[in-house]
Amino acid sequence: MTHTFESTIGQVRENSLGWNFRIFVPDDVVDHFRKTDKRVICSINDSHEIHCALHSNGDGTFYLMVNQSFRKQYGLKSGDEVWVKIRKDDSKYGIAVPDFFEELCYQDPEASKYFHQLTPGKQRSLLHLMGKVKSEQKQLEKALTIFDYLKEMDGELDFKLLNEAFKNNRFKKI
Repeated sequence: MTHTFESTIGQVRENSLGWNFRIFVPDDVVDHFRKTDKRVICSINDSHEIHCALHSNGDGTFYLMVNQSFRKQYGLKSGDEVWVKIRKDDSKYGIAVPDFFEELCYQDPEASKYFHQLTPGKQRSLLHLMGKVKSEQKQLEKALTIFDYLKEMDGELDFKLLNEAFKNNRFKKI
């Protein structure tokens, strides 16, 4: 079931970087999702759909985060009124997954085992790292680096070390 509402993009702290921009979600919409997983698929002003989550403000109210690249792509700023559609995210990982990912998991069961032992949030973070580059070749390179890293580290994930692995593998050929 899709829920639609109008809201405002709010800025938590002025001149702050990162995930500082939020869309506040009305209580009646939150009530529907409170009983299920808080992962949702969202469309803002009829844009393409994005995977996101409902986050608590700690005071009983909830919001959706709006990252800088999305705001820039659609010309959104703090104070803008937006039309939002959200629905439950029934996808396996709660994020878009590169087309090759399932095949890669099949071909490398050891890395797949380590990947699937990670928390859902860490899995989403790694899938985001894979998918944020445009070319499928670069996505595959990132995925292979992540899988090699997980095997080398026996499934332990340290993002600083993973970033080093990306740097070290940057010029390797597949």
